[in-house]
Amino acid sequence: MKRIALITGATSGIGKATAEKFAQNNIDLIITGRRNERLVSFAKELIEKYNIKVKALNFDVRDNEQVEKYLNSLEPEWKEIDILVNNAGLAAGKDAIQEALLSDWEQMIDTDVKGLLYVSRVVLPWMCKRMKGHVINICSIAGKEVYAGGSVYCAVKHAVDAISKGMRIDCLPYNIKVTNICPGAVETEFSMVRFKGDKEKNDATYRGFTPLTGEDIADTITYCALLPEHVNINDLVIMPTAQANSGLFFRK
Repeated sequence: MKRIALITGATSGIGKATAEKFAQNNIDLIITGRRNERLVSFAKELIEKYNIKVKALNFDVRDNEQVEKYLNSLEPEWKEIDILVNNAGLAAGKDAIQEALLSDWEQMIDTDVKGLLYVSRVVLPWMCKRMKGHVINICSIAGKEVYAGGSVYCAVKHAVDAISKGMRIDCLPYNIKVTNICPGAVETEFSMVRFKGDKEKNDATYRGFTPLTGEDIADTITYCALLPEHVNINDLVIMPTAQANSGLFFRK
């Protein structure tokens, strides 16, 4: 039976790469994002390239009214979501806690934690009713460790780590899988967003070693999603070979 996956933050990076991998595996897609032009263009590309069904929903996960409006407006057949990939998230700034911007904190909390919860709160009851489903939350090595300048980003990813554990417990009676994926350094738009377009800081982040790519994480997500029904990866940390922990790299 053909499956349906909902991927948030699908217009770039890990989300976009995951949508491509799922499409290659004949999975129909609901893709969401804030950048409508990119979203519509990508949906068209996936349909033409892979001959799958794609629904593009242009909304901001930080706005619960939008989340509920767009997801609840889906036709009944589209609500039979088999896989939810909570990918939408970001880091904003890398300042000491006593110097950081409140707006950065609010953006991270609203996107990485509340956005994940808003989407999950709509989709999980549909999965529970069907007694099947798989939620894949994109966390970070920052959800396992804390580093200088990352206090609040680490806090929100620690929250994702805890939510994933709690979600797995709460959803166990409904036969729902929950997977928490924690990447190390992945070269996407992540650092450009974090440093607000500062190319020098972005380039320095990945200088001297080979980071992971969005495709690397998408391969991992797809592996987890395609495992047999009785097999679940609860928690997975994936790093570049040149990275030992959140702050230690072998740079050439």
